[in-house]
Amino acid sequence: MEAPRLTTSLELLRWIGWAQRKAAEDWVRERELSFEQSFVLGYLGQNPGAIQRDIAEITRTSAASVSSLLQGLERRGLVERRTEPGNERSKRVFATPAGAELIAGFETAMADADATILAPLDDDERATLQTLLEKITAELPRPTR
Repeated sequence: MEAPRLTTSLELLRWIGWAQRKAAEDWVRERELSFEQSFVLGYLGQNPGAIQRDIAEITRTSAASVSSLLQGLERRGLVERRTEPGNERSKRVFATPAGAELIAGFETAMADADATILAPLDDDERATLQTLLEKITAELPRPTR
């Protein structure tokens, strides 16, 4: 089967986005994580002690879904939930050292993927591309969490 012919600028930009996403998915899959699990581990690395409600909000899922996701990560020893002193209903969630180690290197892997994607461009072309993309995105609505 022949690959589809991409003819517009936006089709080409979607292809680049696909290549980035594939690199991320491959990296995550190698660690036997789902995309959601890897996202939560990364979030906990940056926000240790988050409460489950915060995780549900940032992942735009239900509290029940977050609880199930965390149970799977707990069974693998990648996160732990700790009860808040004086408030037995509130639990803080932390990545364990094993969880932090498993997810370490994601940013480097994504930077490597970006470098591969941009490899055909010289420094001047990269600067031009950056300028053009900044111009295009300047008036677009900003993504929210």
